[in-house]
Amino acid sequence: MSDNINEPWGNTVLVEFDEHRIAWVRFNRPDKRNAMNPTLNREMLATLDHLEDDDRCAVVVLTGSDDAFSAGMDLKEYFRETDGKPRSVQHRVRGEGTNWQYRKLLNYAKPTIAMVNGWCFGGAFVPLVSCDLAIASEDATFGLSEVNWGVTPGNLVTRALAETIPTRDAMFYIMTGQHFDGKRASEMRLVNEAVPADQLRARTIELALQLTSLSQWVVRGAKMGFRHSRLMSWEAAEDYLYAKHDQAILFDTDAREQGMTQFLDDKTYRPGLGTYATTAE
Repeated sequence: MSDNINEPWGNTVLVEFDEHRIAWVRFNRPDKRNAMNPTLNREMLATLDHLEDDDRCAVVVLTGSDDAFSAGMDLKEYFRETDGKPRSVQHRVRGEGTNWQYRKLLNYAKPTIAMVNGWCFGGAFVPLVSCDLAIASEDATFGLSEVNWGVTPGNLVTRALAETIPTRDAMFYIMTGQHFDGKRASEMRLVNEAVPADQLRARTIELALQLTSLSQWVVRGAKMGFRHSRLMSWEAAEDYLYAKHDQAILFDTDAREQGMTQFLDDKTYRPGLGTYATTAE
């Protein structure tokens, strides 16, 4: 249930709910192009924890304030302010980012969509890839500029690229530091699609509504089945995927029955072309 009193956002992260039960989670450091600092990382983890149990949220859309998604890690707070400090401090700061950008998002209970509305650089690639789906503005600017200032890509950025785009493209942008736009990001499959900026929000809502029209237990089982089984042997994957299949049916007994009945008996829809009509909750 919702608990408005203990909402953890409001400083470096903003959350807005709409009538579609979309939670618009926005990085909110516009003066820094929404660069992620330790405060934002802590607030993002608390925000995602809260939204998992908030009935106002069925889908999380991750985006940024003003004209940026996120410029990546805040170099001053990540590097300058931790230089010379004990290694434990550096590990803690790094871990605070990884906790939500990778571990939390990758296994999130609700569907997640990254809406890249502008500048997206460096460390921002990790939460981008960890979201289930991603849509970008055609004129958004992406880049891995780390080599331009004398370091290698930090955190799990390189692993995120290996998860999504072809090796040749990844090597090119990692090694040259060149930037690219949303259209190119879509061509490489870093994002699902790129649309004109004035259509970005509407297209994101359209996709979110498609996700919420389905059984949430089935959607979750389907996404986790893919994420984990692709790293397993065929034998282990068979056992795991059947367990996810049975779990979805156990927790949402109506979904399969409605879908089968409306297709086989009522003949009111075709599964290959649409979804069954859900009953009102």
